Amino acid sequence: MDSEKSPDKKEKRLVERLHEAIRVRNYSRRTEQSYWYWIRYFIHFHGKRHPAEMGAPEVTAFLSWLAAERDVAAATQNQALSALLFLYKHVLGQDLPWLQGVVHAKRPVRIPTVLTESEVARLLGCMEGSLKLMAGLLYGSGLRQIECLSLRVKDLDFAYRQITVRDGKGGKDRVTMLPDNLAPGLREQLGKVRVLHRRDVAEGYGEVSLPHALSRKYPRAGLEWGWQFVFPSAYRSADPENGVIRRHHVYPDTLGRAIKRAAREARIIKPVSSHTLRHSFATHLLDRGQDIRTVQELLGHSDVSTTMIYTHVLNRGGRGVASPLDRLAQGGSNASS
Repeated sequence: MDSEKSPDKKEKRLVERLHEAIRVRNYSRRTEQSYWYWIRYFIHFHGKRHPAEMGAPEVTAFLSWLAAERDVAAATQNQALSALLFLYKHVLGQDLPWLQGVVHAKRPVRIPTVLTESEVARLLGCMEGSLKLMAGLLYGSGLRQIECLSLRVKDLDFAYRQITVRDGKGGKDRVTMLPDNLAPGLREQLGKVRVLHRRDVAEGYGEVSLPHALSRKYPRAGLEWGWQFVFPSAYRSADPENGVIRRHHVYPDTLGRAIKRAAREARIIKPVSSHTLRHSFATHLLDRGQDIRTVQELLGHSDVSTTMIYTHVLNRGGRGVASPLDRLAQGGSNASS
């Protein structure tokens, strides 16, 4: 009987160790969930053997199978590889040698989908309330979806018309613009949040989660107005970390579904997601002559080569090069005259 339960006990210990390693390095909960998904997948692929009993050959076999048999995208395979490398290096304390035998999924070069200014206007015109405000920030400030949802009251600076993005991708902070057109709506939103916060406090709640164990250093900070989310959830819920009842920010899928629904109503044929608005923000700035280094800083890209992809969008097709057919038509017109 004990032997039958031992795999579950081992798995439980492993997930607890993973949780500790993730928290020590201040990785997000979504990263932890993603890593644990791939680690479990890896364990079940090898007949529920414990990772400590396996090594580079088993990792190679699993990743090669993902690429060759499952035909996963390169980003998906790289995510699985990152999860397993984290497991062996930071959880099990083993450094894997370079995995020469891994079959890497070929990463296609894709141009991001970009909306025209009129399409953005139509999209936003099909949205309302706080969801429209969030979509406006994705396009007007170049925020990632999670950066928008994670905004705190103290991150908005109306005097300087700027937004401070805390702990963005790669754990970096940055400053981006706060569009004048969104200022009235954001002030109105904060008014609603303040009423909601006061009600929560009156009912014995009102605390929000704080990053990087700040709650231990400042136990009452979670109740302060400045730390409240700009876009809080409509419902209070138990924190999965400690069971404390809190009001978290709006669930990410809520915004994503609203944008897709608005795109259908606006009859936009292009595939539209939250990130499409960020792509459009960067492309439209460059199209208006903004310096690429400035756009890089606003987006929070660590390397300008990442930002350069938007110049490819601008230079492709009829926008960058005159068609030879048009030149032929002009020549024929000149000859006939």
